[in-house]
Amino acid sequence: MWFKNLQLYRFTRPFEHDADSLEKMLQSHLFSPCGNQDMSKFGWVSPLGRHAEVLVHEAQGQLLLCARKEEKMLPASVIKDTLQEKIDEMEAAQGRALKKKEKEALKEEILHSLLPRAFTRSSQTFLWINPAENYLVVDAGSAKKADDVLSLLRKCTGSLPVVPFALLNPPEITMTEWLNEGTAPGGFVLEDEAELRSALEHGGIIRCKEQDLVSEEIKGHLLADKMVTKLALNWSDTVSFVLADDLSIKRLKFSEELREQNDDVVSEDHVARMDADFALMTGELAKFVPELIKALGGEKAE
Repeated sequence: MWFKNLQLYRFTRPFEHDADSLEKMLQSHLFSPCGNQDMSKFGWVSPLGRHAEVLVHEAQGQLLLCARKEEKMLPASVIKDTLQEKIDEMEAAQGRALKKKEKEALKEEILHSLLPRAFTRSSQTFLWINPAENYLVVDAGSAKKADDVLSLLRKCTGSLPVVPFALLNPPEITMTEWLNEGTAPGGFVLEDEAELRSALEHGGIIRCKEQDLVSEEIKGHLLADKMVTKLALNWSDTVSFVLADDLSIKRLKFSEELREQNDDVVSEDHVARMDADFALMTGELAKFVPELIKALGGEKAE
């Protein structure tokens, strides 16, 4: 339940669906496992897991959704080797080289024969909608994965007017200023990890961990025209994370003190614990997100 990544999106107009109407819309793209001839399946499941059926969980006005993807595992090397073996066998039997179209048809036959025996892997991606503050957050490690979930939601709702948060100042410039000054504003504290890239083409990349970021060594890299593209930060001793120059947030961790606030919830009641954790997490992130945007210089006017 506790998000590990944040991809931030701003609604360009107010989100108009409540939990009940959204629940009905998501029914059109329910998740179902891969069949014998399916390469992948993608759809909605309950964000509360197998213990619940609702597709939209609401807590204190916040909405939580979960998309699941299942994919067949067919290594390219297996397909290639099986195809080549079949091509060699047929060419030897017919005494001629197979044409391109024949090889392509043969490859399709092999795929169909292998799919029913292929292993599957599954993953799930959570999506949090904050209607009151007009933004949406996807717990995804990449923009591509987030876009896939947004596309699925768009298919259900007909339209989804969201765009990535747009800042007045590029994050890499602001993060570089923080490192030059040796401090960050608004309750944010520099930690001990960063990535610096040269502004020049082929100018080099510096990645450092467990490093004093206000040392002379780091200042030397900044003087050599390197920009900060990733920076480890802590906010209010409750959230630690790595901020990237595309405003994505990775390796998000919540303090034990915060997480322990729900220790009185009976752990055997899975739904109650998920609900409590979601409310606690979004309550903290609802304070964190605007503070981060403010520290980075604010959003562009529409």
